[in-house]
Amino acid sequence: MRTRLISVRMGSVLAGLLLALSGAALAAAPQASAANGVAAVAEALKRGPVYVDPRAEAQLPKAEADALAQKIKDAGKPVFVAVLPAGGEFPQDKVLGAVRAETGITGLYAVRLGDGFNAGADRAVMPANAVHNLSEAVKTGGPVDASTQLNNFVDQALTQVKGGAPASWGSVGEDDGAPVAGLVALGAVAVVGGGGAYVLVRRNRRKKEEARREAVERLGVVVEEDITAFGEELERLDFHPGEPGADDAMRRDYEQGLDSYEKAKQIMGSVRYPEEVTGVTQALEDGRFALATLDARRQGRPLPERRSPCFFDPRHGPSTEDASWAPAGGAPRTVPVCAADAVRLRDGLDPAVRTVDTEHGPRPYYDAGPAYGPWAGGYFGGGMLPGLLMGTMLGSMMSSPAYASDLGGGMGGGFEGGDVSGADFNPSDFGGGDFGGGGGFDGGGGW
Repeated sequence: MRTRLISVRMGSVLAGLLLALSGAALAAAPQASAANGVAAVAEALKRGPVYVDPRAEAQLPKAEADALAQKIKDAGKPVFVAVLPAGGEFPQDKVLGAVRAETGITGLYAVRLGDGFNAGADRAVMPANAVHNLSEAVKTGGPVDASTQLNNFVDQALTQVKGGAPASWGSVGEDDGAPVAGLVALGAVAVVGGGGAYVLVRRNRRKKEEARREAVERLGVVVEEDITAFGEELERLDFHPGEPGADDAMRRDYEQGLDSYEKAKQIMGSVRYPEEVTGVTQALEDGRFALATLDARRQGRPLPERRSPCFFDPRHGPSTEDASWAPAGGAPRTVPVCAADAVRLRDGLDPAVRTVDTEHGPRPYYDAGPAYGPWAGGYFGGGMLPGLLMGTMLGSMMSSPAYASDLGGGMGGGFEGGDVSGADFNPSDFGGGDFGGGGGFDGGGGW
């Protein structure tokens, strides 16, 4: 009985080995029937970032293709490039979506089709507008050789694309023309190792999840303090809709404040990704302005101008003026400040800066790391932040191409750059170029 069981197990291993070898042999056969189709393009891109169809090798010789692939691998980003021959086999209006679906990996896909060029990306990896603008930039000025165009596109894309390289790029040799002995060894490893690649993918995902949870927890402490402070402001205001002198405008302000308070708590209760915290602080900022307006109405003072909150601590409320300030070792810049901090600065004193806990003790929020970017963004808006934070730790990190690329899930969609989603992606979320009528593969600068 024991001998029989061993024989059955050996038979299963051998069968698996034969299947692995046969699959590898088919993948290695350049003249196989599927070698010129979308399936072959996808299989190659699962193994490496650049694929050149044998009929298009004159456009991008092997040495140049290898250099381009190495550049992408060194950056560790989910950027995929295919150089294909023009013709009916790769329809202009369908090839990008077909390659993405067949590859099954979220990322930024660039296709050189004949002399034309187009690109598309999953929204979690790069916004459609950014893809479109990059594509148009490398098409402007008329036809250009494939190497120049693709390198220009990749150089710009690598600084902006989010996510990481797929684990499958490290599971097979870079050379598509691997020798038979290498394929035999690979087949044996596949049989013996079983789900090694799957384990690697799961490990990478687990690390991302841990980093995301830590970022949300760190942000949660600060945001909960803000929500609590806003609730205390509501109580201190002690407004009653039916009190003497109350009018409809005051009641609307008060209702706006209450709605903002509830909205902030509701959003925070469902936050899964760091960038979602921006909605919480946006709600709180709307609420604080409503309360400031209500207070002015009750006191008979002029209504406040809608301004950004105090840069040093948004809990101080809307700013009243702009003042010159410089962080330690940094250049002066103009920041919005509350009345109390404006007086402190004029008197040569330090402003009342919001501090947060770090492993090195309390630090100003702008010198505490990238986790506080979404928090600050909700208060000040993305357009203001670069100037306000210039020369600070947060500002330096936010200006980095890799800022927060591995912490968030884009719009909360679950799959990130480099993740295996299979064909499970929304075509409307995969865009950037012109996918209608083939217009996206023009060689010139027209849209």
